[in-house]
Amino acid sequence: MATSRTYGEACGIPRALDRVGERWALLVVRELMLGPKRFTDLKTGLPHASPNVLAQRLRQLERAGVVRKRRLPPPAASQVYELTEWGVELEPVLVALGRWGARAPLDPECMGMSVDSHLVSLATLFDPALAGDFEASFELRMGEDVFHAAVAGGAIDTGRGAPASPDAVLTLDPGTLLALIHGEISVGDALETGVLALDGDREKVERFVGLFPLPEPALLPAPA
Repeated sequence: MATSRTYGEACGIPRALDRVGERWALLVVRELMLGPKRFTDLKTGLPHASPNVLAQRLRQLERAGVVRKRRLPPPAASQVYELTEWGVELEPVLVALGRWGARAPLDPECMGMSVDSHLVSLATLFDPALAGDFEASFELRMGEDVFHAAVAGGAIDTGRGAPASPDAVLTLDPGTLLALIHGEISVGDALETGVLALDGDREKVERFVGLFPLPEPALLPAPA
């Protein structure tokens, strides 16, 4: 068993939760969805998890076959964590869970998000019907982090690193990215105020940021 606690059921749901149901476990998986990370990078992405708890979750996920360690070749020679092939299969689960959670009321005290979670939110909110036959590739520069986002065949692919031939390069901060896809600011206003620098096809960028409609809030019963 991945942990000392188990639901003790044969159903696939509790068997999954035995492996990734501990606090912080799925957020570790989220932080690794876009590629390998060092322990310090994971700690930066999950600042509210103590180092001891984070190390424990990584050990548990390793034992469960969800995460593995490897050492990068010189000159880096750093130890990184990455998802196994089985761990990568959790991506559509997390995307669906994120979309479901996006319909819940937002606690105003919980506004922080890791840099990677902003990219994961693109997959969470992406609407294939709106995309249609639209195809484009973008480089997203956010501080020291560089990501790619490509739309093709009614699907979106995101990850770390620059694409080979992007249609546009966007330099912005994570908050501006969310403001653009949530429709809180237009591409034009972002350029005018300087929170966005754009090199490339502006028309494709404007089409791109319109592919992520927020889901309707869940209808919750009134408090008793």
